[in-house]
Amino acid sequence: MLQVGRNLIDEQSGALASKRYLIIDRDAKYIQHFRRLVEEGGTEVIRLPPMSPNLNAHAERFVRSIKDECLNRMIFFGQASLRRAIGEYMGHYHEERNHQGLENRLIRGIPGVAAAEGAIHRRSRLGGMLNYYYRSAA
Repeated sequence: MLQVGRNLIDEQSGALASKRYLIIDRDAKYIQHFRRLVEEGGTEVIRLPPMSPNLNAHAERFVRSIKDECLNRMIFFGQASLRRAIGEYMGHYHEERNHQGLENRLIRGIPGVAAAEGAIHRRSRLGGMLNYYYRSAA
């Protein structure tokens, strides 16, 4: 755990490099030593108040989505393959995946009117695990 914490806050390549805040809940896995390591790396740790599950709802939903739609379906052979999968999923999530909370619209949809007729095209990511179907604009 401590080695993971050191890698997380490594100034050169860590996941928290140049990040101002780390928002965490009150899970026991975030021990004082871990929080101190993060703060020594220049990132402020913000702990959510006790018994406030709604404050973490969006993050919990995103974690569930990425695990169900991507990570639980793959075997990773190192950090590079994990990073690539997460990067591909993030592109899919923000540009190609419909969101019920947004009335089934895309977060960053390509502006334009899709054709009502014509061939349907597929954009595939991660070997066909993530797909986006569309019609070209007329």
